[in-house]
Amino acid sequence: MSTLRFIPTAALALLLAACNAPTGAGGTTATPGTAAAPAVAAATTPSPTPQEEKGMHKECPGATLHLTALPAKDGDTTRTRLEIEKDGQRRAIETPAELGDYTAVGLACAEDKQGASYFVVQYGELPFGCAFCEWFTLYDADGKDLSSEPLQKLGYAPMSKEVWAKFEASNWIQDGNNDAPRTVYLFSDPNCPYCNMFWEQARPWVKAGKVQLRHIMVGIIREDSPGKSAALLAAKDPAKALEDHEKAGKGSALKALKDIPVAVQTKLAANMQLMEDLELQATPAIFYMDDKGELQQQQGAPSPDKLVKILGAK
Repeated sequence: MSTLRFIPTAALALLLAACNAPTGAGGTTATPGTAAAPAVAAATTPSPTPQEEKGMHKECPGATLHLTALPAKDGDTTRTRLEIEKDGQRRAIETPAELGDYTAVGLACAEDKQGASYFVVQYGELPFGCAFCEWFTLYDADGKDLSSEPLQKLGYAPMSKEVWAKFEASNWIQDGNNDAPRTVYLFSDPNCPYCNMFWEQARPWVKAGKVQLRHIMVGIIREDSPGKSAALLAAKDPAKALEDHEKAGKGSALKALKDIPVAVQTKLAANMQLMEDLELQATPAIFYMDDKGELQQQQGAPSPDKLVKILGAK
């Protein structure tokens, strides 16, 4: 099965729009932030990119990436220039149109099970301190942006119905009306601030009855994440418990279950296994059907333009 995998990057900016499991944590360990990515399953976590005086340089199989900070009048760098060097030729890679307010801040290499090479570019704001900080875009070895490619064109089509059926059969918490015309699945960790960000972003659509979110609860970020997910799944009213937790944000009073019932542990383990089967490494991992009925994926909190693609018109 062709599956998706998020590749961490070395970066100039530090805040991520997806929540990763800490190194050595149990379970799985995102995004291309705007990408529906091909099978980047055999990739390993890249070593930190060498950062030289004039910028960042990343050697990937078949190509070298160059990221250079552009000077600013006030002294604080806010833009970068991204270039790819291949077969002795060097050319610029433009920022995706939907990310025009952002700039490249990090690089990583990736490889799929067939040995094909890709690279991931992290887009964000410089200097530090943005609210919607970083998005991840996947490129092939020639520098072609794969972010907007439907999963069908990337070898995911034959399995899309099967994957959607697995989502339907998973242990999710409903967020929205039963008769909402659009359904969106997301893998969510109770300790993930970007899951909470997406929950907030989606409120207008959910409250209007246009979208139903289905939260597939997992626990990957902190030691108490599994216990907190278990607490939500075990609640008398999981939907209300989730709403209270998300609405409270950092002030949430949700406590992790110390003794998780076997039935709840089974549900949580199944969700974790599904996340692992899809080789996802960060939350939120969002899946939806586009206007053509094609399965699409979004890793991390979406940009405003991408939000409309996921949730539809307001």
